[in-house]
Amino acid sequence: MTDILKEQKNRAYNEYVKQVTPTHSLWSNMWHAFVTGGAICTLGQFIINMAMNMGADKKMAGTWCSVLLVLISVILTGCGIYQRLAKFGGAGTLVPITGFANSVAAPAIEFQKEGQVFGIGCKIFTIAGPVILYGIFSGWVLGLVYWIIIKFL
Repeated sequence: MTDILKEQKNRAYNEYVKQVTPTHSLWSNMWHAFVTGGAICTLGQFIINMAMNMGADKKMAGTWCSVLLVLISVILTGCGIYQRLAKFGGAGTLVPITGFANSVAAPAIEFQKEGQVFGIGCKIFTIAGPVILYGIFSGWVLGLVYWIIIKFL
């Protein structure tokens, strides 16, 4: 008797899960990511072109592009717009510099009520910290491997 009740509960639960789980279209998600990421990259190229038209060399134009994209991303995160953009664009908003700026700014904004040190200071690198740590560590390991290859081979 208890096995039948467990089976019925499992079926009811599985039906409930099917009802509340959102369905996503892979093709729609890919299109949204493509359009969103493309728009961010187009904005970046526009910034580079404008900077070069104003007399900056290619390196300085790239620097201006990076700075402005980070600034725009942080402002949009602070206004709550970047989260809606990320919901629409999915992986397209992970264009490296804007996604990284969002991942640093979002925890800082979320935990600012806890104060400068324990809120912002402790939580700002919650998501980005591991990225920075493993990026630096893997760069060091690869540099060491490169040095060993050059030195001994």
